[in-house]
Amino acid sequence: MDTSKSCSKFVILAAIICLTIGSWCFTANASRFPSALEDFFHADSGTTTGTFKRWAVLVAGSNGWVNYRHQADICHAYQILKRNGLNDENIIVFMYDDIAHSENNPTPGVIINKPDGNDVYKGVPKDYTGDNANSKNLYAVILGNKAAVKGGSGKVVNSGPNDHIFIYYADHGAVGLIAMPGDGDYVYAKDLVAVLKKKHAAKAYAKMVVYIEACEAGSMFEGLLPKNLNIYATTASNAEENSYAAYCPDESSDLKGGLDTCLGDLYSVSWMEDCDKNDLHKETVGQQYDAVRSRTGNGTDTYSSHVMQYGSTTLRKDFLAAFMATNVLPHKPTSTGETSSPSVSSVVDQRVADLLHLKNKFNSAPIGSQEKLKAKRQLDDEISQRQHVDYSINQIGKLLFGPKKSSKVLNNVRPSGQAVVDDWDCLKKLVRAYEDHCGFLSGYGIKYSRAIANMCNAGVTEEQMVAASMKTCT
Repeated sequence: MDTSKSCSKFVILAAIICLTIGSWCFTANASRFPSALEDFFHADSGTTTGTFKRWAVLVAGSNGWVNYRHQADICHAYQILKRNGLNDENIIVFMYDDIAHSENNPTPGVIINKPDGNDVYKGVPKDYTGDNANSKNLYAVILGNKAAVKGGSGKVVNSGPNDHIFIYYADHGAVGLIAMPGDGDYVYAKDLVAVLKKKHAAKAYAKMVVYIEACEAGSMFEGLLPKNLNIYATTASNAEENSYAAYCPDESSDLKGGLDTCLGDLYSVSWMEDCDKNDLHKETVGQQYDAVRSRTGNGTDTYSSHVMQYGSTTLRKDFLAAFMATNVLPHKPTSTGETSSPSVSSVVDQRVADLLHLKNKFNSAPIGSQEKLKAKRQLDDEISQRQHVDYSINQIGKLLFGPKKSSKVLNNVRPSGQAVVDDWDCLKKLVRAYEDHCGFLSGYGIKYSRAIANMCNAGVTEEQMVAASMKTCT
């Protein structure tokens, strides 16, 4: 017996009955409305026919207390998916897992994503933690290639042609890449899109939504993601700007709980707090994008970024539940009142946010104490490392292009819609050459990926980069 046809006949028959004796269907007892009818009246535009599974891949690409917010974001996302009916077997989590039990955490075993927020760490699967949270495992997981996974739980996106996939990433990024926790481990835009194309060619999904929280996140898809893959991607920023951390402490704001680091990211908390207060069966992907874009671009040029969308925009019409929820129980918001943007004083440039914890630690330590001396060393080391990267890249540019031409070449921005680099292998080789001789770029240093990409576009070879790096850093 064809159950789908039988179900369709039932839905049509029930709808006719409702129209005939509407007093039964549309009274105050509407909460008893049969789930089959609710699905009928709230079906997604272009919803996949037949049964399908929902899969989610959640990735925090950083480690360390200074980057608390990224793992907090990912844990919050897990709680949203779990609360809305997804099973752990279909949610795959990448996180270094060094925050909840950090010596800096005043509430061991607890992670929050907003001031006075609920614990979002409890129950989160430890699929790929520590060094197992790497780019190779991420690619294997997305592709469903269990044999290629090294370490971790071994869970992969074992999806079929009708399934829906949601991918969410939060961390540091730069032009053409986003970072993973390990030193020198990057997800390059060309590689990520190649993985998505391969997944599409394998007919291993019907629809996919991708959210990326990172600086210059738009460069991961701009000029690269086709519109015919049935993938809809949104990013925290365009291809030329930083994104922003949120719920950050400063001299005029005291975050409850004694935390001295940013608790979330503006784009991320915007979409997740939107999920917390709305029914995912009634809000579309496009409606959420519009709400997040409005909240993240809060009307100031100083403390906002431009949320962007790429790929198959037809998926905007789908309800969020098509990717993030399976149940059709009455919605119970987890937050009360209207959610508004964090105050300007608690929003900080991603690349400045990393210094915030170190500065707060130094300022709050007793004068003359060993704690203050240690905090000063840590702060000085971070500032020194940033100065080293600034000097090294600029000096390499001068060696390659001359003092007069260097700045223009390194800072060149390609037209909108064009990928940042023509030869992606060149970009990888030049980044590796720099790091081999001058040290890892770090979350701050990767901001120079545009400069290195421009070196490739100007014809610089790996050998030339090695020579310039050695002369500068050794």
